Amino acid sequence: MLSAIYTLWIRDIVRFYRQRSRIIGALGTPVVFWILLGSGLRSSFRADTNAQVDYLEYFYPGTLVLILLFTAIFSTISVIEDRQTGFLQGVLVAPIPRISIVIGKTLGGTTLACGQAGLFLLLAPLANASPDWNTLPTLVLVLSVLAFGLTGLGFVLAWWLDSTQGFHAVMNLLLVPMWLLSGAVFPASGASKWIQNIMLVNPMTYGVSAVRSVLAEGASGTGPSLATSLLVLTAFGIAMLIAGAVSVQTKKLN
Repeated sequence: MLSAIYTLWIRDIVRFYRQRSRIIGALGTPVVFWILLGSGLRSSFRADTNAQVDYLEYFYPGTLVLILLFTAIFSTISVIEDRQTGFLQGVLVAPIPRISIVIGKTLGGTTLACGQAGLFLLLAPLANASPDWNTLPTLVLVLSVLAFGLTGLGFVLAWWLDSTQGFHAVMNLLLVPMWLLSGAVFPASGASKWIQNIMLVNPMTYGVSAVRSVLAEGASGTGPSLATSLLVLTAFGIAMLIAGAVSVQTKKLN
């Protein structure tokens, strides 16, 4: 089982870094969002906190989460590609537990997401959001747990869908609104009540809140605590792992 997990994990990493366009898409697009939106809205933004928070600083944690989101989308496309080439069919008939497929593919996407988020952390001084060495392990933990859950969700959707076009459509319809309603772009306090209720049950809200509380406590606002956020994110990751295992057992590949 461990050998199968490692093989699928390292295969996704090697495959990803051989396709430079995926690296640019997963990392470049959020950076452009951060620069353009952060610069354009900084003069009209007021956070729900006593501290003076620039919008580039407020938007920075949300951009980190957006990098995780984009990488989860790009990395789990390989599930559909592997099915079309017959690779997954070969893995399914191998004498290994099927949950190892879920874990291997999800860990591959998680590693890629955290690696690219780490590159974006080099720009943290520009947003006045540099983590110190004491909080860096906590930040890595938050990013890893959130990336695991998002990649697991992408895996489940990719397993049930038959085309990359349909996968992109569903992921954009589901995950982009999840990100927009996570507190990444605007604080929950200024939103309508029904928007606040959606944000309350959105697992990505807790990811953004946890990242913000580690990077810039002054911009954390009235969101959930770090402990609560980690608990919700862990439950989200476990739920996606279980959903992936059930999907592999029940959905037969063509």
